[in-house]
Amino acid sequence: LVYLWIWIHSFNRKYKIKNKMITAEMPVKFDRKKHKDNTLLELYINILKPRMIEEKMLLLLRQGRIAKWFSGIGQEAISVGVAYALSSEEYILPMHRNLGVFTTRGIPLSRLFSQFQGKPGGFTKGRDRSFHFGTQEYKIVGMISHLGPQMGVADGIALANKLKSEKKVTVVFTGDGGASEGDFHESINTAAVWDLPVIFVVENNGYGLSTPSNEQFRCKSFADKAIGYGIEGITVDGNNVIKVYETLKNLAEDIRENPRPVLLECVTFRMRGHEEASGTKYVPQELFDIWGRKDPVITFEKFLISEGVLTDELIEKNKALIKREIEDGLEIAFAELNPKPDTTKELGEVYESFTLSDSVARSGNKIEMRFIDAISNGLKLAMDKHSNLVLMGQDIADYGGVFKITEGFVDLYGKDRVRNTPLCESAILGAGFGLSINGYKAMVEMQFADFVSEGMTQIINNLAKSHYRWGQNADVVVRMPTGAAVAAGPFHSQSNEAWFFKTPGLKIAYPAFPSDAKGLLLASFEDPNPVMFFEHKALYRSIHEEVSEDYFTVEFGKARLVREGEELTIVTYGLGVHWAIEALNENADIHADLIDLRTLAPLDIEKIYSSVKKTGKVIVMHEDTLTGGIAGEIASLISENCFSYLDAPVMREGSLDTPVPMNVDLEHNFLPKERFKEKLLKLWKY
Repeated sequence: LVYLWIWIHSFNRKYKIKNKMITAEMPVKFDRKKHKDNTLLELYINILKPRMIEEKMLLLLRQGRIAKWFSGIGQEAISVGVAYALSSEEYILPMHRNLGVFTTRGIPLSRLFSQFQGKPGGFTKGRDRSFHFGTQEYKIVGMISHLGPQMGVADGIALANKLKSEKKVTVVFTGDGGASEGDFHESINTAAVWDLPVIFVVENNGYGLSTPSNEQFRCKSFADKAIGYGIEGITVDGNNVIKVYETLKNLAEDIRENPRPVLLECVTFRMRGHEEASGTKYVPQELFDIWGRKDPVITFEKFLISEGVLTDELIEKNKALIKREIEDGLEIAFAELNPKPDTTKELGEVYESFTLSDSVARSGNKIEMRFIDAISNGLKLAMDKHSNLVLMGQDIADYGGVFKITEGFVDLYGKDRVRNTPLCESAILGAGFGLSINGYKAMVEMQFADFVSEGMTQIINNLAKSHYRWGQNADVVVRMPTGAAVAAGPFHSQSNEAWFFKTPGLKIAYPAFPSDAKGLLLASFEDPNPVMFFEHKALYRSIHEEVSEDYFTVEFGKARLVREGEELTIVTYGLGVHWAIEALNENADIHADLIDLRTLAPLDIEKIYSSVKKTGKVIVMHEDTLTGGIAGEIASLISENCFSYLDAPVMREGSLDTPVPMNVDLEHNFLPKERFKEKLLKLWKY
């Protein structure tokens, strides 16, 4: 029985290993076909260089001269084969095991080493590590730690190529673990629906950190997944650099002429840990033995020797040249001083600087516009001025959007620029960023602001941080139909502007009047930075005023003084402004400064201070739930900077700390309107 148990256990283990890597025992079969010696030799040098760099990095890691390393040893053939097959003008979006992409693209090693060490000579000025960077010079857009979002960005880059009628391919990498993310589905599905010229490369190395493939997915190969999206799926030996190169080269040539997405699975193996500190104890030794015999560098080297392309002398010569290049690069990087902290510079590079156009005049014919009309009119004028502006959102094309703001736009601008999207948020927000990277402007409409939670990673970690990290602006406006008072319940009524208020790199507009809605929207499209543009649904058809039909902008960071008085200050925005006007109309004896913030980032804090210093009393109101809202931050700033001018405690009011109820009476009780009126009287009498 003991022997039987041992045999069964051994069989099961071997079966699982074999089932996990069904092609592992197959040898790497190279076929040079008609490739010239020079091509094969260049492939060899390109695959040798990242291996030698990695070996040096592991040595430096053991010496304590670098702090962290994500190894791609064993996977070099994929990075090199892909990068070598593409034009230098075609974008690649790699991951942290794709050192070969960066070296094959010819990035100076000194800059890479400076990047790895957080030195100023790197691409992020010490603000990010390893391969978390992009470079327009080398047409590379690096990853962020949240696996998956780079795929939506690739969609946007590919869309821009298609709109420009440029015969270019975009390649984006993901791993077998990252393919479990929702972004994988969203991005491939979007690319399929839009026939985007993008190749999705899945590096199937058997593990997502320590989680093996059989705990990640049930499909036999990732190429099988392509069937469900209606696209081509191909599996190749990821350790065969010739096969990867040929496959990419042939696909790229075809896709340039016949734009479409393709899913390419490259089967390989990770010979080191997820990162060096994690080790490899969770991996059966049998897998290392099997894949060690398939080493992409060693097997290719042996093949080239057998073909007479390589000799021992040539190998040593190339190794010596690469070693010298590595040592010279390290010498430059190690000699470089660490970045000197400069608070002014750090704060100044969160956003891309720009100057608003001179088209601020409101002259010309004025007509009565509802809030919703002003938004629609602003969008049309923006589309007319910016020929590279693309609108994206669910149902915004022929249907005109759920609020009919873009009704008729398809007839004016066509479906290339007014694009219905699949029901997904993350991939489309990522596509907006990709469009920006490739020279376009993008507007992404959240059908309801509540749905933005599906795309938070793209907004918070891609759009907001890209300029600070590697100097790439995100020219994206995210329109956010927001707010309650419409009996729409907890999933269509949330006020979520505070989610973004604390995120450096985002700008936030929240107009209360049609003229401001139009002017701020047009300013948003001129601004090269990401803008969260909040539009209160209850104002769409209830508020109207005379608005110029001409093009004009309203500057961000400039609050509007709606009412003027000497007794107290009211600070609010959005629907809160109209609640405050109603309260003052009902209490004519109260003479107050009513400040409409108009934009929350940047915040016109000086106008607030000036008013508070004049009146000595202040109440801050927002529609958002009271706890954690923007009013708390403003109240704190006032207390800290205007304390000696205050004649009463700083007051604030917001909605109840509950989800938004649907019933009209419950919603009325939830909102701060009546409580604000009571507190306003209390403050006035204080």
